[in-house]
Amino acid sequence: MKTKSKPLNEKEAAILELKKILKPGDTVRTILRHVSASGMTRRIDAYAVQDGETRFLSGYIAKAVGYRLDRKGGLVVSGCDMDIGFDIVYQLGCTLWPSDDGKYSKQRNGDKGPETDGGYLLRQEWL
Repeated sequence: MKTKSKPLNEKEAAILELKKILKPGDTVRTILRHVSASGMTRRIDAYAVQDGETRFLSGYIAKAVGYRLDRKGGLVVSGCDMDIGFDIVYQLGCTLWPSDDGKYSKQRNGDKGPETDGGYLLRQEWL
């Protein structure tokens, strides 16, 4: 008897698509589009280069991680006094690889042993 597979929700579908685009060690490039007058809210877009082509990631990231997309474009992120681009990419890594279990050999800050925090498996650059 053939079992029906459960249809994917938007979050699961976005995560699957992002895993097709991004691999551990890849770089996600972020662009600051707007800062509110108070400085407490920002709109940021995210991109990756895959096979020589630039891929727009903001829509997938919004669905996978839970950010809101602004009608003018960009992920809407609140907060200040931190690198919001890094935070977006860190949250994305945690969503894609919640528990790495040392499967990937990337190390950070001279730590011994493999990385176990999926948030550090992606790199971030500002454009």
